[in-house]
Amino acid sequence: MLAELAAFNAAFATVKATLSAGRDIADCAAGIGKMMGAEAELKDKVEKKQNSIWFALAGKDTNDFEEFMALEKIRTQRTELLQTLQLYGRPGLKDDFLKFEADQRVKRKEEKLERDKAQQKIMMYFLYGILVVIVLGGVVGLFYMALSLRGLR
Repeated sequence: MLAELAAFNAAFATVKATLSAGRDIADCAAGIGKMMGAEAELKDKVEKKQNSIWFALAGKDTNDFEEFMALEKIRTQRTELLQTLQLYGRPGLKDDFLKFEADQRVKRKEEKLERDKAQQKIMMYFLYGILVVIVLGGVVGLFYMALSLRGLR
């Protein structure tokens, strides 16, 4: 969690320094992309932790103050970024950015669903392979037992 927050902070500092140096917002595209990625990773980690069965079984409280503060810091910096886009960007850039960000969220969710489906498919083939090995082992074992019993008579 701290790594994602550090990545977000570093990217935000880069974007802020670039803009305060009088450069164009287009020059900040890489930094803004890193910010979006780090924010998404942090939110995913927090969500996974909250939905984890281990925390439910252990009865641990997943509402850590540290996670809350990290997300709050990201929210404030994100608000500052949106204000910067509105001040230094072309008219409508903030709205275009928000639309782009929503599209990227949907795209990441679809990619995650595709990865999960592929992983389930691989797991299914793996389990079928194990089942085939067990059945073949049983057939070979029965065949061997039949031969050994025939040899005893």
